[in-house]
Amino acid sequence: MTSTIQDRPAASSARAGTAEGGPFLQASGLHAHYGQSHVLHGVDLTIGRGEAVGLLGRNGMGKTTLIRTLIGQLQATGGTVQVAGRDVTGQAPEQIVRLGIGYVPEGRGVFPNLSVRENLLMAARPGRKGQTDWTFDRVMQTFPRLSERLGNGGGQLSGGEQQMLAIGRALMTNPDLMILDEATEGLAPLVVAEIWRVIGLIRASGIASLVVDRNYRHVLATTDRCVVLEKGRVVLAGESETLAADEAGLHRYLGV
Repeated sequence: MTSTIQDRPAASSARAGTAEGGPFLQASGLHAHYGQSHVLHGVDLTIGRGEAVGLLGRNGMGKTTLIRTLIGQLQATGGTVQVAGRDVTGQAPEQIVRLGIGYVPEGRGVFPNLSVRENLLMAARPGRKGQTDWTFDRVMQTFPRLSERLGNGGGQLSGGEQQMLAIGRALMTNPDLMILDEATEGLAPLVVAEIWRVIGLIRASGIASLVVDRNYRHVLATTDRCVVLEKGRVVLAGESETLAADEAGLHRYLGV
C-alpha cells in the first residue's frame, strides 16, 4: 500500500505556481518500459520554478529511468511530461533540454578528448529567457580547481574534477532546472563536501533542481521536497523536513 506524506502549506509549495502558469516540470501518470520490462508505473512528479526536489530510492527502483524519461532519452509508454508549460511527451532530448534543463548524468559524461576549456565553452549559451548568469568566469570562481586544468583533456582529470566539469558544463547552459544524478558517487569525502556546497549554491541562485543521491540525509537537508520510489512507483512524497522525521518510512523504503 502506498504511504504518502502530504505537503504542508509552505514557501516551497507556493513556488510551484507562478505567473508563467504553473510548475516548471510536471510529469503525470508516467509509464516506461525497457523491452518487456515495465519499469515506471504511473509516476507523478512536479518541480516548481526555483524549487529543489530530491528523488530517493534503493538501487534499481527506477530513479535514473524516470530522469531519462523526463528528458526524452527513453520514450514514455504512458502519461505526459510538460516542461515550461509545453507538452514535450515524445520529443527528442535536444528539444526538451533546450527549454531550460541542465543535466549532470550518472557517470559524468565529459568529453575525454576535449580540454576542460572546450568542454565548458561548447555548452555555453543563454538560458531560455536570455539569461547569462552563469559565465565561464563564474564557473571558474565556483570551481577554482578547474581553472588550473583548463588545458587538460577531460580524460586526464580525476573523478572529482570530472564531476566538477560536468556540473560546470551544465551550468554554462544557464538552465532553469538542474538534474543531478548521483553527483557524489565514488568521490573522496573532501570532494563530496565540495559538490554538496555547489548544490547549495545552485539552490540559492534560484535554479530549480532534481537531486538523486545515495546519501538521503544530505538530499533531505538540501531540498524543499522529496519523492521516494519503490519498484517504479511513488511510495513517499512530501516536504523534506517532514520526511526526515519519518524514520519508519525511511527504513522501510531506503533500508536505513
